[in-house]
Amino acid sequence: MIGVIDTEGDCAEWTFPAEPGAVRAARAAVRDRLRGWGLDSLADVTALLVSELVTNALRHATGPVGVRLSRPTAPLGVLLVEVSDSLPDPPRALAPHPDDEGGRGLQLVASSSRAWGTRPGTAGKTVWFELAVPG
Repeated sequence: MIGVIDTEGDCAEWTFPAEPGAVRAARAAVRDRLRGWGLDSLADVTALLVSELVTNALRHATGPVGVRLSRPTAPLGVLLVEVSDSLPDPPRALAPHPDDEGGRGLQLVASSSRAWGTRPGTAGKTVWFELAVPG
């Protein structure tokens, strides 16, 4: 069950349970909201990066995963995306070998976004990234 916190206005927030279907549900929710905002051009990359961060949260933390989108306020603004989980430790970028099946999620976030980072929360952390809105 998805906990929809808010999807009106300039922000959209959801809480997803710590179960395998959360990744698919997060991708779908993000795509739908971006379409509703007229930001279809960002839907694929945003859904991919959210998938990576939600997957990391499911692998390393316990409890629900929060996803939040903040719509840009100007035509050439920035889409802010945040993924929160209960683990206070910041994520670590790995240096995977070419044959490794995982370990590239944060590299993908770093190379695909305008900026990214982490910040502590009251009970865990938030990993965020920004995507430039094409003009």
